[in-house]
Amino acid sequence: MSTTTRQMTDYDKRNEFESDYGRIVFSPAIRRMHDKTQVFPLTDSDNIHSRLTHSLEVESVGQSIVTDLFEKGIFNNISLDKTLLFRNLTKILASISLCHDIGNPPFGHFGEEIISSYFEHYFESNKTLCLTADEKKDFTKFNGNAQGFRVLTKLQVLQNTNGLNLTAATLASFLKYPNLSSELSQESYHSKLGVYQSEKEHLEFIRKETGIGNKRHPLAFLMEAADSICYFTMDIEDGFNKKYYSYVELIKYLREKGNISVNNYLDRTEPGIEGLIKRSENKDQTRIVNFRIFLIRHLVEKAVSTFIENYDSILEGIYYKELIFDEDDDETNKYPIVLALKNFTIDKIFAVREIQKLELTGETVIRGLLDQFVESFLWYDSKDSKHKARAKKLFSLVSNSLKTIVFFEKNKKELYEWDNYSKLRLIVDYISGMTDGFALNLYQELLGIKK
Repeated sequence: MSTTTRQMTDYDKRNEFESDYGRIVFSPAIRRMHDKTQVFPLTDSDNIHSRLTHSLEVESVGQSIVTDLFEKGIFNNISLDKTLLFRNLTKILASISLCHDIGNPPFGHFGEEIISSYFEHYFESNKTLCLTADEKKDFTKFNGNAQGFRVLTKLQVLQNTNGLNLTAATLASFLKYPNLSSELSQESYHSKLGVYQSEKEHLEFIRKETGIGNKRHPLAFLMEAADSICYFTMDIEDGFNKKYYSYVELIKYLREKGNISVNNYLDRTEPGIEGLIKRSENKDQTRIVNFRIFLIRHLVEKAVSTFIENYDSILEGIYYKELIFDEDDDETNKYPIVLALKNFTIDKIFAVREIQKLELTGETVIRGLLDQFVESFLWYDSKDSKHKARAKKLFSLVSNSLKTIVFFEKNKKELYEWDNYSKLRLIVDYISGMTDGFALNLYQELLGIKK
C-alpha cells in the first residue's frame, strides 16, 4: 500500500492523489457499476440512473462542496500552499466519491440486506461452523462500504495484496465507517461495519500513517453529504421520468409534510422555476430538472455551512451527525427538507409494485446463488470429498483475480485446504462483484432455466 510519497515516473506529472484517481477510474470494478442498481433493478431505460452515473454525479457535487469551503476560507489556517491543498483535496474527494459504491452488490442496498439476512439464518442453522464471532459478523453485517474497502485494498489485483495501491489519505477518506466488527458501538458512524477482519492490517496501517485513529476522516463527511444530495434529488427525478408522480404531486407532498422552512424555501424557489419556462412543451420536465438544480445548490450550501459550524468537532472526532440532516424539526412537528424528500422516496418510489417485484427477483437471485456456492464450498473439506466434482466446477466459475488473493494470503491453491472464512469470503467477493444482469443470467443457467 502506498503512503503519500508514491514515486512518480518522469513522464507522469500527476501527484500521488491524482494517480489514485486514475487507478480508480481504470479499475474493472468501476466499469461494472454501469449495470448495478441505483433504485430501479434490471431497468432497460437509458434515462434511469445506474450506480456509475450516480457516482459521477456524487463526484461533481463533492467537488462543488470543496470549492465552496475554500472560497469561505475554512482551510486558511492550514500551513500549506493553498493551490496545492485545493488540488489535493478536490482530487481525493473526487476519488472517494467516484468509488463510494464500488463494493455494493447487485440489486442495490436491498442486496446488502439479502446477504446479511442469508448468513444470519445460515449461521443460526449451522452453529458448529468453524468461524469466530467477529468473522461471522463480517457476513451477518455485510456492508457495501466494507466490501468497497476490500475491493480497493485487495481485490483489484496487481502483483501483491494491496489492490489498487492507493495512498493512505485516500483510503482513510473513503472509510465512511472506520470500524472493524469488534469495534462497533451505538455512536452514529461507529454503529456500522466498515472494514472486515480480512483487511484489519490495512486499517491498522492507515491509522498509523494518518494518525486518525478510529475517527472518521473529515472528507468522509463531505462525500457522505454529496452522496445523500444526489441520492434524494436524482431518485426523485428518476421516479418522475418513470411517471410515478407529477411535479405538482411532488410539491404538494413536500408542502404538506415539510415544516415552515420547507414551505418558505418552496415559496422562494417556485417563482424562479416558473420563470424559466420558455415554451409550452415539456413544462413539467423543465420544472423537475430546475427544481433538482435549485435543490442541489440549496443542499450544498447546507452541507458547507454545517461543516464550517462544526469544523472543530469534526477534526476532534466528536461530531456524529450527517451534514445535511443536522437540523431540528420545528414546532409544527413536520419535516425539514431532507427528511421530507426521504419520506417522499419511501412513499412514492420504493412502495411502487414494480420496485417491490424487482427487489423480490433480486432476493431470489442472490439467495439462489449463495445456496449454490456456500454448501458446495464448505462441504468440500478434504481431497476425496464426495462434493469435490461440483465444488471444483463452481470454483472454476470464479475469476482468477479473486482466487489469487487467497493464494497470496494462504499459500494454498486447493479449495479444500482453505479455512471456512476464506471460502465464504471468496463467495461473497464473487457474488457482490456481479452486475445485476450477470447475476440473473448465472442464476438462471445454474438452475437450468437458461442455456
